[in-house]
Amino acid sequence: GGTTVYFEENPVKENAKAYDSNKTEKPNISAPLKEIKADFLEKNQERYSTYAPQSRSKSRYQSSTEKQSQPLAKNEGESQNGFHKMWTLLLVLLICVPLLYVLWSGIQGGTSSRKDAEILQEFRARMEKLKNTYQSQDPKLWRKARVSLEKRLNSSHVHLEPAILLLTAGQEAEKALRCLSNEIANAFASSQNATTISIDGVDKAVLDSDAVKLEVDTQLSSGFSEGKKVAVVHRFESLPAGSTLIFYKYCDHENAAFKDVALLLTVLLDEQSLRKSLTFQEVEEKVRDFLWAKFTSSDVPSSYNGMDTDKLSGLWSRISHLVLPVWPEKGLPLEGCT
Repeated sequence: GGTTVYFEENPVKENAKAYDSNKTEKPNISAPLKEIKADFLEKNQERYSTYAPQSRSKSRYQSSTEKQSQPLAKNEGESQNGFHKMWTLLLVLLICVPLLYVLWSGIQGGTSSRKDAEILQEFRARMEKLKNTYQSQDPKLWRKARVSLEKRLNSSHVHLEPAILLLTAGQEAEKALRCLSNEIANAFASSQNATTISIDGVDKAVLDSDAVKLEVDTQLSSGFSEGKKVAVVHRFESLPAGSTLIFYKYCDHENAAFKDVALLLTVLLDEQSLRKSLTFQEVEEKVRDFLWAKFTSSDVPSSYNGMDTDKLSGLWSRISHLVLPVWPEKGLPLEGCT
């Protein structure tokens, strides 16, 4: 029986309720975003913490590399500077050393030239004095002897062989032969402030050939080694035949033991005199025939056994460079030489 009253709700309120319900039911978007952001930051933080040591290590490596590269660059620059200095020094040496050598050679050459000129002048003066004393001699003797000996007075020239002079005479000129050979040898030696080696074949004529050979070798070798410049072998023909082979060693054209010296050999012929009409070639042939007969004679067994024609031929080719005849001289003292 009672009356039921229906109230119609306000639409605004319903909408408000609906809005409130929608607001309540709508998912919260900011919260998940915050969580995602937090997760992202956390992961980045982990990555940073993972890679940070590597980056720091890399930065340290780079800094250490830079620090190392600086000394290396510095060392490289210093080594290049040292290299350039070394080449500069080497270039200076290459220029200076030859210059110094040329200057020194010039000084030495000038000194040697002056000394050679003084020696040559002294020798020529002595030879001119001898020429005035021994006036009977052939003018060719002085010219040939002087030319041959003067070649050994020039120290700037290379001496390939010694000067070998063979002076010969007949019996009448024995004294002139001995004196003149001594005088020429002394002129050659004294101009160089040296002395003469003297060997007398007559004193060794009857001795054993091998013993004489050794003795002559010792005299010549020791004398020339001590600075003597000339040797005179008087009466070469009187030496035992076999002993004369020692002169292969001292008179060889190419392999002489001493090349800047002179040897004067004298040969006294059996005949009384030499004709002045003989040419120098004829005198040479006469001496050759005389030594052939003397050294290869079968009448003297010791000579024949120690020498033969082949050996004598080789010896003669070495001692016959210059054969000069000597004529008798008047006014020479009875004893000794002028």
